[in-house]
Amino acid sequence: MSQKPKQSHGLAVCPGCAEPLDSGDRFCGACGYDLSAVPAAGEGPDRPTVAIGTPVNWPDAPPREPGSLSTMTQHPGDLPGTDSGGHDLPPAAAPTEDFELAAPDPRAAVRVDDPVVAPAAAQAPAPVQQAPAPEAAPAPEEAAHGPALCVACRAGRVDTDGYCENCGHAQPRERDHMERELGGVAAVSDRGLRHHRNEDAFAVSSTTLADGSPATLAVVCDGVSSATRPDEASAAAAEAAGAALLAALPRGTHPQQAMHEAIVAASRAVNSLAEKAADGEPQRNAPACTIVGSVVADGLLVVGWVGDSRAYWVPDDRAAPAARLTEDDSWAAQMVAAGLMNEAEAYADERAHAITGWLGADAYELDPHTAAFKPDRSGVVVVCTDGLWNYAEGPEDMARVVPADAADRPLHSARVLVGHALDGGGHDNITVALVPFAVPPQGAGTA
Repeated sequence: MSQKPKQSHGLAVCPGCAEPLDSGDRFCGACGYDLSAVPAAGEGPDRPTVAIGTPVNWPDAPPREPGSLSTMTQHPGDLPGTDSGGHDLPPAAAPTEDFELAAPDPRAAVRVDDPVVAPAAAQAPAPVQQAPAPEAAPAPEEAAHGPALCVACRAGRVDTDGYCENCGHAQPRERDHMERELGGVAAVSDRGLRHHRNEDAFAVSSTTLADGSPATLAVVCDGVSSATRPDEASAAAAEAAGAALLAALPRGTHPQQAMHEAIVAASRAVNSLAEKAADGEPQRNAPACTIVGSVVADGLLVVGWVGDSRAYWVPDDRAAPAARLTEDDSWAAQMVAAGLMNEAEAYADERAHAITGWLGADAYELDPHTAAFKPDRSGVVVVCTDGLWNYAEGPEDMARVVPADAADRPLHSARVLVGHALDGGGHDNITVALVPFAVPPQGAGTA
């Protein structure tokens, strides 16, 4: 992970609380203000930065255009990175003066997921329908009262081998179709129509911050199909990240820092699945997955990710623009960033879904990306794997298929989105979580 070179802020007092400062301070000892956000003498103003470590006392958003998302964010390299063993990464070398635009190093780490047959870009998006979702596996309490009914004929009993005694239809496994709604946040995951198992996983929950205000969170993970035990990797990562967020947020940890720590925890959980080779090093092709998460808390919208799972912002007012909140760690994204292809060309290439960042013991280094935003209107955060966004790639495409009442009916809307991907072909596992973001009406307050 690249890091900014250290610089002297040249301030005598903290801009946040006016307490005296030492020239080498990274944060104000009194209020936690991030002094690296202050430009050095002679430099232009830097992007505003959230003060890490200051619980539930977020800075005001800077002026912005109506309908825009104000980025109140650490640059992805500003938070200290760790490698897959949990050790600090060495600082990156400063760029040379004779830097030239070049293709990404072909020797760089790349993992290839199963090829995805995306719908033709020229085709108009299909009308949104609520496709009937596959029946979920029987809940444990139902199983305790006897054999479950067959999901196909609804008459026969399901035998212990998972087949109907009446019609012989194979029943869905527990992970073939999963749904959960909790505290206003909801998620749906489906095996899709082409894969033999579901290698996605999710965690959704709600909690409170240190001051008692509510927070909702969602984590979505996509197992790398070319790796061993990808279903175990995604499940371990989602569980670890969700648990880390639930532990950190009530303690007063800043949501962006909590997200960073959650991704590190998820990485360690996936690393622990790797078997050791004879030399004690992790075997190649170790269990691996991508991760993306979102936290909505006290006016902030925080996202974090590694890999090519994505988060989108879709406002309730569809006249306002939607936005993609994440940048893929993928071959296609590298091509676009290097200026070698436009986005349409890159994502049409067969190498588009080769990922350059993932969680796993054979990843070269862990580079968690985090960003925080202050939307100026209500909406919903769409947290999803590529099994969905392949069928609604652009922000405007995603906004078109998200139901208008998604913030009020997140579970229903997540089912609609999964149905949209299934209607499009369901070539991959599909997982989507919806996290509503509410902005109080102007003038609202306590009487």
